[in-house]
Amino acid sequence: MSRALVASLACRINGSRLYGKPLQLLDIHAGLSVLDHMITMLGTEPAIAAIVLGVAEGRANEVFHELAASRGLRSIRGDERDVLSRLITCAEAAGGTDVFRVTTESPFTYVEAIATAWERHVRNGNDVTVTDGLPDGCNFEIFTLDSLQRSHARGNARHRSELCSLYIREHRDEFKVEIVETPAHLQRGDLRLTIDYPEDLIVCRAVYEQLKPFAPRLPLDRIVDTLDAQPRLTALTAPFAQPSRLY
Repeated sequence: MSRALVASLACRINGSRLYGKPLQLLDIHAGLSVLDHMITMLGTEPAIAAIVLGVAEGRANEVFHELAASRGLRSIRGDERDVLSRLITCAEAAGGTDVFRVTTESPFTYVEAIATAWERHVRNGNDVTVTDGLPDGCNFEIFTLDSLQRSHARGNARHRSELCSLYIREHRDEFKVEIVETPAHLQRGDLRLTIDYPEDLIVCRAVYEQLKPFAPRLPLDRIVDTLDAQPRLTALTAPFAQPSRLY
């Protein structure tokens, strides 16, 4: 069977700590939003067959459909709380067999590992293939569409929320999960590169500004080196860092 990996990007405007996180400007001078950067970044990855925006219902979120249309992408509407359903619908809309998942407030995905992870996912017959232990916001997850559909059917509201992989993580015996090995020097759970607070946005903007000659695929080793060389940046987000492994 031919396999197709679809990047399902869940989008909503509301945020309790920082409003409109995916639409915040990563590059102020260029007017480049976090989400626009991510779309361009993921669009350079041959393993990803399509990118679809899974937009929460509500008039305030119509801006995401406009962005998708401007980039020639599909977008779907779905329940704000049932994020898992939106991921599933995105893949179905594009004829996907598998789902690539990152959050839309995390601009620096470890793209270097996507091709290897996808190859192992297919070759090893995995239900789930992930990276783990990288700086917060840099990991990604690959799921078979079937594994997400099973999670949605068997789980409850908590499992269908933004904690999309929670059912799988709580029921590992029901799924074949592989964690892709990543370089030891990138195993930096103490670093934070996801935008949830204003301080996160300051750090991500600074990183992008210094490394944008590499855009849209900013190398993670360069990002780590940049942060290590500027402790004033990491000090901004240190209070929010929670070093832990998801899987």
